[in-house]
Amino acid sequence: MSQAGAPVGGLLVLVDPVARRLDGESVRIAKDVLSAGAAAKICLPDSQEEFARALARRGHRRPVVVGDDRALVRAVGLLHRERGLGDGALSLVPVGAASSLVLARSLGVPLSAVLGARAALDGVSYPRDLLVDDSGGVVLGGLRIGPPPRSVPVTRWGGTYRSLLRTLLPSPAAPASGVHRLRVEVDGAVLADVGHPVRDVAVRTGGAGGAAEVVVQLSGAAPLRGCAEAVTVSGADFRYRADQALTGPVRRRTWTLHREAWSLTLPRA
Repeated sequence: MSQAGAPVGGLLVLVDPVARRLDGESVRIAKDVLSAGAAAKICLPDSQEEFARALARRGHRRPVVVGDDRALVRAVGLLHRERGLGDGALSLVPVGAASSLVLARSLGVPLSAVLGARAALDGVSYPRDLLVDDSGGVVLGGLRIGPPPRSVPVTRWGGTYRSLLRTLLPSPAAPASGVHRLRVEVDGAVLADVGHPVRDVAVRTGGAGGAAEVVVQLSGAAPLRGCAEAVTVSGADFRYRADQALTGPVRRRTWTLHREAWSLTLPRA
């Protein structure tokens, strides 16, 4: 743990477009507090592309994201891809509905624009682990593969409705009983295989010894648990929620743990 403080280069305040549309008053408060406490360059991108360009041109300024969980994950992902996570701590001033700040709350970010801005100015930098998947996606807190959606019978429906449902429902490979046929490997060892139906898989950072914690809920059996530096899930098409964002379907994905890969500024204890 190390003190963050406002760097010589000042702050780069990135206001997520969604936050600006949903809660302009909280955004204004955050900008006022940050500008009063440090040399702050305020950026108001209108798209994710502009958000990425502004972050890439931050120079020596420390990034402060004003927005929700998705904005934070986007910033960490962009910095990871440019190998910039080690340049300094990242700050989040939370703006958004409570349901869009679940990750922020779990990371210890105060759910107030004023308190979040004050933490960005004079808080403390805490190192955080990161899960990175084989497509370059990042997971800050955890991911979950829940039960697949149950199929909807369409035998008595007309052809037009049946065609529409085919575009909306999971592929026929997905079982209709609310279970997956998945193979789960932790550090190359098989924790669960396709022979035993799986209802739920959860992976999160911060497990025993700093490894990632893996919990596999089997159908009709006690859950299987493990800790790993790398987790691979494969099998029939599955979707997963990473930091609340739904991804997929995919048939295979590997997540690798990067210890203390990034830092987040939080209030002093």
